[in-house]
Amino acid sequence: MCEHKPQCPTAECPDREAAYAVARHPEQGWSLLCNGVLLFDDTGELLPDGQIIAPHRPLGAGQITAAA
Repeated sequence: MCEHKPQCPTAECPDREAAYAVARHPEQGWSLLCNGVLLFDDTGELLPDGQIIAPHRPLGAGQITAAA
């Protein structure tokens, strides 16, 4: 799918988010990467095979997770 030189990471690669955006819709909160990945502003992803990757944005300084 990707025609960039060097070729962008595939959707199966851990660094798939490094692929170029071929369509951006910031008003809707998503971008389509040249490897077929839909990347959402909350860092969630939808892979071409339908697999969902949950948002994985790191916590900012001073933020804490919910106590158990």
